[in-house]
Amino acid sequence: SSGINAEWPLRPGEELRDNDVEIYTFPTDDETVAEVNKDMNEMMPFAVVGSREDVKVGETTVRGREYPWGVVEIENEQHCDFVKLREMLIRTNMEDLREVTHRKHYELYRRGKLKQMGITDDGAHPVSLQETYEQKRAEHLEELQRIENEMRQNFVNKVREKDLELKRNEKELAAKYEGLRKENNEEKKRLDEERKKLDDDLAALKKKREDLERANAEHANGQNTKSKKK
Repeated sequence: SSGINAEWPLRPGEELRDNDVEIYTFPTDDETVAEVNKDMNEMMPFAVVGSREDVKVGETTVRGREYPWGVVEIENEQHCDFVKLREMLIRTNMEDLREVTHRKHYELYRRGKLKQMGITDDGAHPVSLQETYEQKRAEHLEELQRIENEMRQNFVNKVREKDLELKRNEKELAAKYEGLRKENNEEKKRLDEERKKLDDDLAALKKKREDLERANAEHANGQNTKSKKK
């Protein structure tokens, strides 16, 4: 019924005011829309029902919501305030909404974002959010590039250090191998000399034994010859 629109908003409106909840109010400073906007402000908040479905009501098809107890027609001002809301937003106060959105809501959003970035905007010298974002983005990318370059340089340094360590170990192993090879050659040379000396000693001993055996044989022959002559 028509009484819904007049009586229903009273309690929600009072609760919004009692709890200091700020809502948009239609401007009354323009004489061309002041009276209608004043009436609409007194009726806020609106009771709005939305629907994208067509419903059959008698011989007429309407946009609405169908319930077991009946149909709510969204464009019937006796059922809901959808038509009033559409009229006030799109036809009567669109420009004011744009201005309030830009001047108040976007400004609060812009300052909040700048504050998160550590930038204070006192309003005397407005700071562009887009320019600030691009600047912060450039600084962030520069910092990422610096970190990447630092990591790459650290990696290169570690590879270089590892390569030097491997070369140092390789050089030490080569020196150790060369030292062992020299020791082995010297030991082989010493053993060859000792074997040669031993062979010479054996040959000299053999010759001495042969000379002794020959001398003994000659002495024995001499003794036998003397015995025969007697």
